[in-house]
Amino acid sequence: MVDHVRDVSRPDFLSKPLLRGEQVLLRPVTVDDVPALMPMFLDTEASRLTGSHDDGVPDEGRIRTWYDSRREQDDRLDLAVVELATGNVVGEAVLNEWDPGNESCSFRICLVPGTYGSGLGTEATRLIVGYGFEKLGLHRISLEVYAFNPRARRAYEKVGFVAEGVLRDALLWEGERVDATVMSILAPEWLQHGGRPETTGHASV
Repeated sequence: MVDHVRDVSRPDFLSKPLLRGEQVLLRPVTVDDVPALMPMFLDTEASRLTGSHDDGVPDEGRIRTWYDSRREQDDRLDLAVVELATGNVVGEAVLNEWDPGNESCSFRICLVPGTYGSGLGTEATRLIVGYGFEKLGLHRISLEVYAFNPRARRAYEKVGFVAEGVLRDALLWEGERVDATVMSILAPEWLQHGGRPETTGHASV
């Protein structure tokens, strides 16, 4: 019988970390976080910024089942964003769509209404991106941001994401077609700059 040996080159997504910054703590998201996260699913502005078309009232049961299974995922990382000053769960940060052949992942973040503009999202982004490069061994982390969300784009630029191109008319939102900008950051860029904020005055998510 051949023993199954773990591929040491495979990112360890099953180990869910605790990542602490000055304003936020990232920790594994759980089903107990659903009440705090529900405003994200109910808020029309959050839906617009993420391009999530309204399919009716969110099914809390399905949402609870989804979050209850996050610890078992070995190909993605779902972390709750906790504001240290209050102890409140204010959003989630996710590395998903892992592409093992190219050592890359997608990234997304969403905060509950009322927490935008305080720098929480920027710090959460920096923490999970750093973990992706320094601990998971990723080479590329990418995202898409819609043209009507310049605040988020500036926050991503603060962390080191670079615009690569435009997906024209990628979203149809209430009769308007909206472009999406593809952005990415590479491991050498992160390791060179350490994810430090830019000195210019960017807005935060």
